Amino acid sequence: MGKYRYFELSEFITSDTAKKKGIDNTPSFTVVEHLDNLVSKILEPLRIAYGKPINVTSGYRSDKLNRAVGGVNGSAHLRGDAADLTASDMPGFKKFVREWLTKNRIKFDQCIIEKSGRTEWIHIGIYSSTGSQRGQLFELNA
Repeated sequence: MGKYRYFELSEFITSDTAKKKGIDNTPSFTVVEHLDNLVSKILEPLRIAYGKPINVTSGYRSDKLNRAVGGVNGSAHLRGDAADLTASDMPGFKKFVREWLTKNRIKFDQCIIEKSGRTEWIHIGIYSSTGSQRGQLFELNA
């Protein structure tokens, strides 16, 4: 992955679940290229525009890790085409992301604002499994 001001490859491949379960989450060269594309086209510009720290809570997931965390089959995380994000001000961050994507006509596949219990995050995927960018923006409560 290229050198970026706000993101490093380790953020996208480190997983507490993988560590606890002894799962190898080493990405292939192709996955690293996909992560680089996600960061350069969406995440780095988003972070610059937002002006505050953004945390990557999930990036690349090997198939075994994806199953361990209950990820969906065919998840964009498996290809390095998605990341889950949080920020200290989630209400403000959610609003900012929606407006930024729309106003700047950013090409993306999915932006899902997710909530499970008290935990909230934003899933941003750049491409679907077919390579399309559907521009889907919605909320999902588990």
